Amino acid sequence: MAVLEDAFWTARDETGLPSRDRRSGPYRTYLPDPLGGRPLVVHPDLSRRIAQVERSVRGLAEGPAGTDLEGLARFLLRSEAVASSLIEGIAPSSANVAVAELAQTEDVQRVGDQAQLVARNITIVRRATDELVALDEVTPDDVVRLQASLIPEEEHHGIRVVQNWIGGSNWHPLDAQFVPPPPEAVDPLTTDLLDYLNGSHHSPLVQAALVHAQFETIHPFTDGNGRVGRALVHTVLARRGLTRQAVLPISLVLATLRDDYVLGLTAYRYEGAPDGPEAFAGTQSWIATFVEAAAVAVEQASALVAAVKELRVDWDGRLARHRTVGGRREVPRADSATARLLALLPEAPVTTARTVERVLRVSYPAANEAVQELAAAGILRARQLKRRTTGYLATEVLDLIDLTERQLASTAFDTRTSPPNRAVPARRQV
Repeated sequence: MAVLEDAFWTARDETGLPSRDRRSGPYRTYLPDPLGGRPLVVHPDLSRRIAQVERSVRGLAEGPAGTDLEGLARFLLRSEAVASSLIEGIAPSSANVAVAELAQTEDVQRVGDQAQLVARNITIVRRATDELVALDEVTPDDVVRLQASLIPEEEHHGIRVVQNWIGGSNWHPLDAQFVPPPPEAVDPLTTDLLDYLNGSHHSPLVQAALVHAQFETIHPFTDGNGRVGRALVHTVLARRGLTRQAVLPISLVLATLRDDYVLGLTAYRYEGAPDGPEAFAGTQSWIATFVEAAAVAVEQASALVAAVKELRVDWDGRLARHRTVGGRREVPRADSATARLLALLPEAPVTTARTVERVLRVSYPAANEAVQELAAAGILRARQLKRRTTGYLATEVLDLIDLTERQLASTAFDTRTSPPNRAVPARRQV
C-alpha cells in the first residue's frame, strides 16, 4: 500500500545560514508500492491508443526511415548533453557539435568548449545506454555505473544513504514539493524496479512509462536521477525491441510539456491500495501523459526523416546536373566513393577527406575527389578546421536537426506559434 510516512527533520548546526534554512520540524516521505506484482488494468480507450502509438514507433524504427533516424538521433541527445554539462543559455549548434565529434578522431582546432562538452556527453550517453541494452539482466550495480558515466563530476556515486527531496530549501525538506522514500527503503525498491525492468509484464510503452515514473519517485541517487531516469526510457524501449539504436525523443517532449509531466508524475504517486480507485486513476493519467509524449516524438522524428528524404532527392538532382555539365554520366557508380559518401551524409554531416578515406576504406585521392565533387555540386560546404585541414559540412542536414530540436522545445511543437522554452541552437544566419 502506497503511503505518506511521517518523519522529523533535525536541523544541522550550520553557522551563517538564515533562520529559514536552520529549521527543524515534521515532514512526510512518500513510500510507493513495489512494481512487482502490482495489478494494472488499462482503460480500453487508453489500451487502443497505446497499441496505435506502438505501431507508429515500430513503423518508424523498422522502415527505411529507421536507418536515417539512427544516424540523426544522436544529435537529438544534445539537450541531455547540455543538461549533463551544466551549460546554460543557447546550446551549441549541430555544426559545432559535429565538428567537436570529429575532433575526437582528428586533430581539429578552434573547437568551442561548450561544443566539446556536449559532444563528449553525447558519446557517453549513447555508450552507457547501449551497454544496458546489451545486458542479459540489468542490476543495481549497472545503474550505478550508468550514473557514474552521466555525472562523472559527482563525488559520491551509488544508491543514496541519506534523505533527499525536490524543491524548497537546499538545507531541509520541510518546504519540499516532493520527498522520496527514506534511505532504508531505497535498496529494496530499486531491486524491485530492476526486476520489473528485466521482465515483460506489460507492453513496451507501458513498461517504459512505469519504470521512469517509479525511478523518479524512488529518486535513488543524490544526483543524476533525471538523467538516469531518461536514459532508462531508451533502455526499456530498445531492450523490448520497440526501437533499435535510434533514440526516440520522448524525454525532450516531456521536458517541453513540463507542467503535464509534473502533473502526471504527481498523479502516479497515489495513496492507498494498488488496486484501489486512486491507484487506477493516477496510473492511467501518468501512462496517458507518457504515451502522448511518445506520439509527439514519433511525429517530430518522422518529420525530420521525411525532410532528410526530400533533401536526398534534391542532392541527387544537384549532383546529376553538376556531372552533366562536366560531361560525365548523371549518376555515379553505386560503389564509387562519391555515391557511398552521399548516402552517409545524414549520419556524418561533417567530415574530411581523411575521415572519408578511413570510413569508406578508399584511397586518399578517391576520398578527396568525392568531397570535392560534392562540394562543387553544392551539397557540401567547405570550412577550414586547421591550417592544412578542410572540413566539409552538409549544412542542410545540420539545419534540419537544429530546426527539429527547436520545434521539440516549443510547447506547440511549432516555433511559429510558440517559441522554445529551453536552451536550443540559434538559427543559422545564411
